Amino acid sequence: MNTKLTLKLDQEIIEKAKQYASDKKVSLSRLIENYLNALTSDKPNDDLQISPFVKSLSSGISIPLDYDYKKSKADYLNQKNK
Repeated sequence: MNTKLTLKLDQEIIEKAKQYASDKKVSLSRLIENYLNALTSDKPNDDLQISPFVKSLSSGISIPLDYDYKKSKADYLNQKNK
């Protein structure tokens, strides 16, 4: 059963959301309904589909959780500029 919901939002956000919904060829109501459904769903989002293009970007290299990219970049630049 559909029920009406009134929201107070910033006008600029509403206009951006309307444009986004229009670009996606979906109603703003449906867009918000899907978003709220995703937020409140009890199911884990394991059914997320990853496009073949995004999968092709994976290098297969695992990066340690404590990897310090700033230090690594600084070390690289120091070696390069010697």
